[in-house]
Amino acid sequence: MLETVQEKINFPEEEEKILKFWNDINAFIEAQKLSKGRPAYSFYDGPPFATGLPHYGHILAGTIKDIVTRYAYQNGYHVERRFGWDCHGLPVEYEIDKRNGFKGPEDIEKLGVANYNKLCRDIVMQYSQQWEFIVNRIGRWIDFRNDYKTMYPSFMESVWWAFSELWNKGFVYRGVKVMPYSTACCTPLSNFESGQNYKDVIDPAVVIKFRSVHDPNLYFLAWTTTPWTLPSNLALCVNPSMIYVKLKEQSTDHVYIMMESRIESFLKKESETSYSTRSETYEVIEKFKGETLYGLKYIPLFTYFQHLSKCFMVLTDNYVTSESGTGVVHQAPYFGEDDLRICLQYGLVTKDQEPVCPVDSVGHFVAPVTHFEGKYVKDADKDIIKHLKNENKIFSVGNVNHKYPFCWRSETPLIYRAIPSWFIRVEHMTKNLLEANDSTYWVPEFVKEKRFANWLRDARDWAISRNRYWGTPIPLWVSEDYKEIVCVGSIAELERLTGTKVTDLHKESVDHLTIPSSNPNNPPLRRVPEVFDCWFESGSMPYAQIHYPFENYNQFHQQFPADFIAEGIDQTRGWFYTLLVVSTALFNKAPFKNLIVNGLVLASDGQKMSKSKKNFPDPMELINKYGADALRLYLIDSPVVRADKLRFREEGVRDVLKNVFLPWYNAYRFFVQNVEIMNSIHKDITLTFDDEKFSPINLMDKWILSCLQSLNVFVRKEMAAYRLYTVVPRLVKFIDDLTNWYVRMNRKRLKGDTTLDDCKSALSCLGCVLSTMIRLMAPFTPFLTELMYKNLNVFTKREERSIHFVPMPQPRTELINEKIENSVSVMQTVIDLGRVIRDRKTIPFKCPLKEAVVILKTQEDLTSLIELERYIYEELNVKTVTFSLDKDKYGLSLKVEPEHKTLGPRLKSKAKRITDAIKVVWNRFVEINAAA
Repeated sequence: MLETVQEKINFPEEEEKILKFWNDINAFIEAQKLSKGRPAYSFYDGPPFATGLPHYGHILAGTIKDIVTRYAYQNGYHVERRFGWDCHGLPVEYEIDKRNGFKGPEDIEKLGVANYNKLCRDIVMQYSQQWEFIVNRIGRWIDFRNDYKTMYPSFMESVWWAFSELWNKGFVYRGVKVMPYSTACCTPLSNFESGQNYKDVIDPAVVIKFRSVHDPNLYFLAWTTTPWTLPSNLALCVNPSMIYVKLKEQSTDHVYIMMESRIESFLKKESETSYSTRSETYEVIEKFKGETLYGLKYIPLFTYFQHLSKCFMVLTDNYVTSESGTGVVHQAPYFGEDDLRICLQYGLVTKDQEPVCPVDSVGHFVAPVTHFEGKYVKDADKDIIKHLKNENKIFSVGNVNHKYPFCWRSETPLIYRAIPSWFIRVEHMTKNLLEANDSTYWVPEFVKEKRFANWLRDARDWAISRNRYWGTPIPLWVSEDYKEIVCVGSIAELERLTGTKVTDLHKESVDHLTIPSSNPNNPPLRRVPEVFDCWFESGSMPYAQIHYPFENYNQFHQQFPADFIAEGIDQTRGWFYTLLVVSTALFNKAPFKNLIVNGLVLASDGQKMSKSKKNFPDPMELINKYGADALRLYLIDSPVVRADKLRFREEGVRDVLKNVFLPWYNAYRFFVQNVEIMNSIHKDITLTFDDEKFSPINLMDKWILSCLQSLNVFVRKEMAAYRLYTVVPRLVKFIDDLTNWYVRMNRKRLKGDTTLDDCKSALSCLGCVLSTMIRLMAPFTPFLTELMYKNLNVFTKREERSIHFVPMPQPRTELINEKIENSVSVMQTVIDLGRVIRDRKTIPFKCPLKEAVVILKTQEDLTSLIELERYIYEELNVKTVTFSLDKDKYGLSLKVEPEHKTLGPRLKSKAKRITDAIKVVWNRFVEINAAA
């Protein structure tokens, strides 16, 4: 039964009706049943943390995934789409700590690990219903009933298996390394986590005077932006091959040593050998290479560690540069990666030595740093500076504005701290990682070739342990001295080794279990206290989501590697990286074939979207205002699909309705209305709506059908290459051609104002175009296409209950006529230019003009327009159209002007140079043509 199409449409309300329809027929479940037995198209969905609500980044990535998987389904594949949840780790624990006022491990131990983890478990899925509602509301079809959660014992057991495989391959080791450390979350972070959240901050920049043991007037000047590390200073370091100087202070006879090339960063140059400040003058009295300073001793700033006899001397290393500071770097080996490397190299500290690390797990000073004991390290900076000033150990104090890493979860500054951790060896895999990466296809390609490949080349060993509670426990049972270690790879193995039935793998369920030592005289082995970094869990999801290898062995190998994954560009150092590392280590291959990287969605002012700043519209409010289809199309028809940034504008979503959906809907409505009218007048009228059989006669019918089939070919080619950023603009352009050109220019035919046969042909053509178009557009705008399908299917009489069950149309290449497409394109250009001239001359359209002169490039263009000139008459309202190839006769001249609004923001400082170059090239082009 044909439904009447209302003149006005409320898109959000219609979408709600479609959602109800999908729910009534169990559309997604039905789709999956219908595709059983088809070839599999495998897709991995990266798990979001279950501790917040979806934002525009989630909606964008979800839309991209939905489009690609819908398209694959409608091209004859069975596509399993499982939703996943990242349940463990810092996001959950941080929420619990914040809610309950927990300041550190002591508070958690007091509550009890079992009680703490119960709190974590209880809030994990607090937002699940809102997630499901929003994901469904944007039209994404995905399986929430058969989801995977990283806290499921089956998932955790597969993580154990993956780790045990790496352990057996010798990829796992325990080491003490200086690592980024979150004092708010009381745990180290991996290098890729610390690289996710840099902020511009102002820190103190202090130049310290280290007094020589050998000469009471001689001082080494060392610069630091972390005064809190000075109580732990054990050495100084200089570059052995660079030139250093001695600067004599005229008023005191004190002599200061620093790098020559760094002097002018702190002192004003007066002459070749003289420098000054407002109150002092300094004279260069000696120059020498840094290597001559090696071994010189100095007096410690503090007495806390003066018993370490090998320390407090000058060392040399090439990591000291002339880029910043004084060229003398203070070494606190347990708070700096290079510091520890150098001090280990020179034997000032040893691997088995008790670390000089007087900072507790929450970042407060502890004994023996008595002067600042109990203070948070970053807060202690000002007190340390004041203390050293009082002791005349500071040369200068300033500030530096620089980028500094912050904890991605707590938004607190990270410190670098030596932590015993468990590591996966990655550095030795660099070649294999790059080869695995080469086997993958990325859109856009430059992210793979540059950003990701460069990250892989510099990959560090991965610290996978966290000193936390809510996570998958690391399955290592060790002796007290760590000389005997057993790695457990499954629940069954743990039950066999402990003699205990195991149903859960969280800390409270396994920490009390012991494994007998191989030596009966020794105490039993106990599990190490750490849990896995949650990134190791998400990186293991291809195996863990289906409990491989304990179940679904064949299914896994059929689905691995995935045909497709997609996430934001921030995941190049997150999920994409961990997926590749784990997969390469286990199978020496990439875990995915094709990948789409989306860029970041920013607020309209270019800033990061912030709930506290309220600088972006609420997604649900926007969907309720304009509809999910409009939001989807706005996001994917933007630079963000090419991994660029998008400044989100509500007006952009509104413009999709105005410029795309309303014209498209009106064309559909116009079609249905005229079919109803024709049916009421001519009871026996026969229209052909089978797009696989209809053959056009009229030139404009041939044109629009040729454009449609060219579009179909293009969509297939570009979707096979995952280039959504080329597909969507072409789809939108076709809608413009259909609505603003074909329908408008053929209104008389469609309304029956010509002949009956002509009307039947025009309506049949429009019906075929609309029915094919909704199939092409279905993955992109699932709601509006479903709405149209219900009415159009009255004519097409397909059996499928939903447009999303209908296969993609096969291109009818025999209908493609490039000559006609080119001819109409020339006609459109002529009409557009004629309208521009009318606007510039402020001549209203109702005023007929005597003549339009159209100057063309080729005879072919001229000939092709003869058939179409009546449209030019009508569209430009002119009495005569004159075609000519003689541009000189009409005094026509051409010039090239750069589009400054477009090029300016992109080229910035290069804009003028490029503009001048364009003018030079154009002038040369004119000269060559004149000569010819």
